Amino acid sequence: METEIPAILRARAAVAPDEHFTFHSSRMRMTHVTPEQLKAMDADSDRCAVELSDARVDVLGYACLVAIMSMGPGYHRVSEERLHLRTAENGAPAPVVTSAGALVHGLNTIGAKKIALLAPYMRPLTQTVVDYLTREDIEVLDHRALEIPDNLDVAAHDPARLPGLARALDHSEADAVVLSACVQMPSLGVIEEAEQLLGKPVVSAAVCTAHQMLRALDLPAVAPGAGHLLSGAYA
Repeated sequence: METEIPAILRARAAVAPDEHFTFHSSRMRMTHVTPEQLKAMDADSDRCAVELSDARVDVLGYACLVAIMSMGPGYHRVSEERLHLRTAENGAPAPVVTSAGALVHGLNTIGAKKIALLAPYMRPLTQTVVDYLTREDIEVLDHRALEIPDNLDVAAHDPARLPGLARALDHSEADAVVLSACVQMPSLGVIEEAEQLLGKPVVSAAVCTAHQMLRALDLPAVAPGAGHLLSGAYA
């Protein structure tokens, strides 16, 4: 999130040169992607929302997709409402976008009801993502868990591998492919390559989060180099 969201916003300079963004972050600790650490991480999100609202930010993005999804069906709505309330209580109300909710919203925006996806998580957590999306009426036709337990190793995964991994999925009947169902696993640089390879829209959790954040700011959700969702077709 701390690399790809700023990169997407910088790319907007090509279409909106007068805009200026600042980027602020507050961290919830997690080293290994386990249900226990994810639950503890989510419990810390209220603190982060208050800290960021001290800076009077205009929108907040909750970065960890699986932390939200592991808390139960539809939890992104609960989290977004609660964290927005924390900012309001701090005298600086701001909309909150979760990457989990943004992925659902992004897929709905492009009309993708059947998808294939890649995730870095272990198989049980990847199944949690599949089940969560299923409850949101998005059918996951095929998926692959890369089974990377360490969070830093997720960030170090070579994005150049992702288009080939996506091509190996059974995506022929899919409306779209999720190249990274995790904002920690980098994929931005190969989104458009994957779209050319697969012949269909390709999104990631980070791209969907950027789309949702731009909409929350009442800005056109457009950024070059970030694939079909941010192409301007759904601005």
